Formats: sequence, structure tokens, C-alpha cells
Amino acid sequence: MSLSIGIVGLPNVGKSTLFNALTKKSVPAENYPFCTIDPSVGIVPVPDERLWKLSEQSKSAKTIPAVVEFVDIAGLVKGASEGEGLGNKFLQNIREVDAIAEVVRIFEDNDIIHVNGKIDPLSDIEVINLELILADLQSVTKRRSGLQKEVKANRKEAIEEDEALAKLQKVLEDGKLARGTLDSLSEKELLVIKGMQLLSMKPILYILNTSEASSRNLTEVKNNLPGPFVEIDPIFEKGLDDLIKKAYETLNLITYFTTGEDETRAWTIVRGSTAPVAGTAIHTDFKDKFIRAEVVHNTDLLSCGSYAVAREKGLVRTEGKEYIVKDGDVIEFRI
Repeated sequence: MSLSIGIVGLPNVGKSTLFNALTKKSVPAENYPFCTIDPSVGIVPVPDERLWKLSEQSKSAKTIPAVVEFVDIAGLVKGASEGEGLGNKFLQNIREVDAIAEVVRIFEDNDIIHVNGKIDPLSDIEVINLELILADLQSVTKRRSGLQKEVKANRKEAIEEDEALAKLQKVLEDGKLARGTLDSLSEKELLVIKGMQLLSMKPILYILNTSEASSRNLTEVKNNLPGPFVEIDPIFEKGLDDLIKKAYETLNLITYFTTGEDETRAWTIVRGSTAPVAGTAIHTDFKDKFIRAEVVHNTDLLSCGSYAVAREKGLVRTEGKEYIVKDGDVIEFRI
């Protein structure tokens, strides 16, 4: 499954240092044919002790982890939504990722000038998020303008779309991220809005770049962050594993495993996937050809020591098309 998270932030906050630290952990691209790799993209394995324990138990010849794709996006400046700096390129690159990792500078360093002349993490977040909001507001108002002819003609679909966008426009005009409207929209309205590829609708993970030079009290910053966060120090590679795991969660992903002598592999799926949909991570044919799945949780399989013992104890279950795959399941598909 090709899902990516874009590393964004103001200039001189440590984006490139973080990206370089992450790509040191990169895995060979040949195992992931869905990826086209260039210098700004890194495929990073998700740390997962379960995978290696299963591989050891199965005496597997190969062990392949789940991965997160990180994209290094150019630094943003105030006015990006109006085309300042690399504004248009920056915003387009964000449209192409599935989630945002927003790097926030906490560290003090007189040799690295802050673009705004002072270290103020919460202000930096406001600058970045406002640019996302303003870009979305432009997209929404433009779309609503284009709908007015059909609305005046009393076309039902146009009226429903315009009403959904009107709700969203109000939120954006209030300076709030579009993602904050998720709970207030109907499923039909959400479908309309998802088609807009709005920047501030994407999940955001805040990355607090503390570094060894940090002297700022983090408590105030943490208490006022508008979303989930991790602390990192990319120079000393502290917190990188936490970041990778949290990025995986931010993308709403979970892992299931296949294991045997040839290979133990972690497969990536969206949380809430049924067994046939989960099977498409292995091969697209699995969804249509699915008959049943033999499922055992990794903790049960590891505690039993083998499939044979797990079956004897009744811990291997036969599941059908409606089964919702759980994080940590070990699955054998029957097709």
C-alpha cells in the first residue's frame, strides 16, 4: 500500500536534518514495487518486534517490514497561499501526500537564524496552518462560484454540494482547519469534500525538534498543540522510531503478518479493513477470489511456539468475508 507523509515546516527548523536521519534507516526499494524513489522520498521501515519474533520462530529466509513513505517538502514561508517563495510547488506537493508531519523548531541556536527572528513554536504552527487554510479557502470559494449556475437551475446535486461547501467555508473563514469539521458532516457531505483534496483536511502530526541546544520549556507548547505530537532530536537520532510508529498511526494504518520458512512479512492495511480487502495488500486478485482466512493473533502463535500447537488449542480461527482484520493478526488466505 503506497501511503506517504510529507515533512513540512518553515525554513531552518530541521526538516532536511530529520529527513536525512530517517533515510539512513531506509530499506531497499526493490521489495516495494509500488514506489518510485527520488532524492526527496524515503521508504522507512516501521519498527516492530512482533515481526522479528515471528520470523525467528518460523526460521524465515527473508523478513520484510511494513514501511512508511516520507516526502521532504520545500520550506514554507508566510504568503505561500499567494505564491510567495515556493508557495505553489509547496502546496501542490502537500496535495500529493496522505498526511502531514509538521516540523516545529523548539531548539535555540544563534548560528541557525529563524525566519521570523525568534523561536516561537506556537506562532510557527499558526503560520503554517493558516497558509493551508487560506489555500483551502481559495479552492472552496472557487468551486462554489463554479456551482452557482447549477444551483440557480435548482439541480439537487449542485445544491447539496454547495451546502456542504458553505459549511466548510465558514469553518475556514474562522481560521480553523477543515479536518475539524469531520464530526459535523454527513457521509454524503464528506464524500463531496474529500474530492476537493483539501490541505487542512489531511491528518497532521506535529514534530517537536528539541535538539540538544533546547532551552525552551516544552510544557506550554505541548499543552497548546492542536494535535498529536512526538519529540525528536534528528542530530542524535533520538525519537525517530517513535516518529515512524506515530506516522504510521496517523495514516490510520495497522499491520497483519504472514509467516513461514520462505518469508515473514508485515502487510500494511487501513484500519477497519475486511479480510478480502486486507488480502489485496498481497495481490489484487485476493479480494475477488477470497474463500476464507485462517487467523491467529501473533501473541497466541508466539506463545504456542508453532501453528500446530496453536491449532490444537483452538487458537487458529476460520474467518469469512465480513471479518475485520485486527492489528497483529497472522493470516493464511484461502483462495
